[in-house]
Amino acid sequence: MSNKITIIGAGQVGSTIAFALTLKQLASEIVLIDIAKDRAMGEAMDIRQGTPFIGPVYVHDGDYADARNSDIVVLTSGVARKPGQSRLDLAQTNVNITKSIIPEITKVAPDALYVIVANPVDILTYQFVKTSGIPADHIFGTGTMLDTARFRARIAETYKVAQENVHGYVFGEHGDSSFVPWSLANIGSIPVEKYAAAVEGQKLPDFSKDDVEEYIRKSGGIIIAAKKCTNYAIGVTTATLCEALNYKTDSVLTISTMLNGEYGISDVCLSIPAVVGADGISSRIVAPITDPEAEKLRHSAECLKNVISQLQF
Repeated sequence: MSNKITIIGAGQVGSTIAFALTLKQLASEIVLIDIAKDRAMGEAMDIRQGTPFIGPVYVHDGDYADARNSDIVVLTSGVARKPGQSRLDLAQTNVNITKSIIPEITKVAPDALYVIVANPVDILTYQFVKTSGIPADHIFGTGTMLDTARFRARIAETYKVAQENVHGYVFGEHGDSSFVPWSLANIGSIPVEKYAAAVEGQKLPDFSKDDVEEYIRKSGGIIIAAKKCTNYAIGVTTATLCEALNYKTDSVLTISTMLNGEYGISDVCLSIPAVVGADGISSRIVAPITDPEAEKLRHSAECLKNVISQLQF
């Protein structure tokens, strides 16, 4: 269990993350910080009053000073994405918000592991790495962890199998240039596109790879159009990442990290599988993807670099 986790931003996403962390009992203390102090107080009180049925987790609101000696800091602050708006359209606005947060939080929690959740997550992760002074391997975005969950859920729904039997990842930007390296995707060790033919005695539905990837990319927008935000899935995603940071036994997750030559890509943050645990990122995995898949990854990197070149950090 992490001793202390601070969440900056107590909106729908931040408060849901706090609730998920509490349910999983991943910290003995959770601090909620928000410019809207009453919102942070109310969310913390609401969660705290349920802890007698969960366990001894102290959830409270506070200021930056209350984040001192945090083991993990989760950044969710930013303007929420509106219906029809891309994550990259948010870039400069949320870069400016993050710019004001970085010196305040790193002053009191210089040894923390930093989890970036706010969008555009790859851009803000890059900003944090470049400007915070925190070691790059202690900074990571949730990246395509949520996209990967959406991929697994979609394939599991299609073939009516347990989600834990679906293996595969989404690479690249958490956004429109993300993609599935299908060469790595399988169901119970059988390549996804061969699974239907391999199962005897059942007529299984066909599926389109393009439709699956479109579903992954568009899911967030569909949910936002319907309920004005996404919070539950990203809340569980972030709690899962924080759980991995509790253990000396490392996990392999598609988090957004600074690449340093992997697949010929440098100086940009995006998602490939990384080995991560209590000491942060220990390595990035260069999986044996096909040449066309590697080209898609480089295209995703260029999309992000194009946006970065237009921003003021």
